[in-house]
Amino acid sequence: MSARLEIFALENIPLVEPDDSLIKIIIDGLKATGLKLQSHDVVVIAQKIVSKSEGRYRNLADVIVSTQAQELAKKVHKDPRLVELILAESQQVIRAKPGVLIVQHKLGLIHANAGIDHSNISNGYSNDADYEADTRVLLLPQNPDQSAENIRIRLQTELGVDVGVVINDSVGRAWRKGTMGLAIGVAGIEPLQDLCGESDLFNQQLQATELGYADELAAAASLLMGQVAEAQPIVIIRGATLGKLERRADGAGVLLREEERDLFR
Repeated sequence: MSARLEIFALENIPLVEPDDSLIKIIIDGLKATGLKLQSHDVVVIAQKIVSKSEGRYRNLADVIVSTQAQELAKKVHKDPRLVELILAESQQVIRAKPGVLIVQHKLGLIHANAGIDHSNISNGYSNDADYEADTRVLLLPQNPDQSAENIRIRLQTELGVDVGVVINDSVGRAWRKGTMGLAIGVAGIEPLQDLCGESDLFNQQLQATELGYADELAAAASLLMGQVAEAQPIVIIRGATLGKLERRADGAGVLLREEERDLFR
């Protein structure tokens, strides 16, 4: 059989609220799709529903704005309350100009607005008159690798399968237009595959080739997840290689380039 990769988006995924069980949602989605999870599948989950289930909401109306945030907000033309949250979620500001605020997140990710978002989230109020528009925002999970590992263990317990789990998010890229899926949480797969020492078609040994495998899976899944109102935040990838078993404890942090080797800063 020729090499083949299959990608399935689960159906009937409900809107996720804090404390909802993602395991139950995945299992119900598998049943609705008529799909049985198999060992060595990779479950890719949109960051947004992980954050929602973990209650990572913040309301801008509750934010106390610092002088630093006020000054930076003037420079980038953003809501000072949002800028305050961005700074609180960040290690350092990388770039700041009108309309753009790029930071290094506490997780190490280089991210616009620290990954804070207000698209595709409810306002949290039963009466629209009770809130100021667009004040509810969603932060990244506190520990995406741990979130991925928890989901992997629960799926193994509930379904008896050994799978990989990737939590992905949409990001922009240096020198390229457009967003794509990126792995911010990984469990059960080797996220960065070192191909150094492998031989090419002409028996030349590779000297400096590493494959961002988890990012490639994250990007593939995002094609089905979409960016607008597709409501397909859980994707199953079948036919992927999980990598060397002894390295499957690595999280998404191994994908981050060391600052001294980062030529884009």
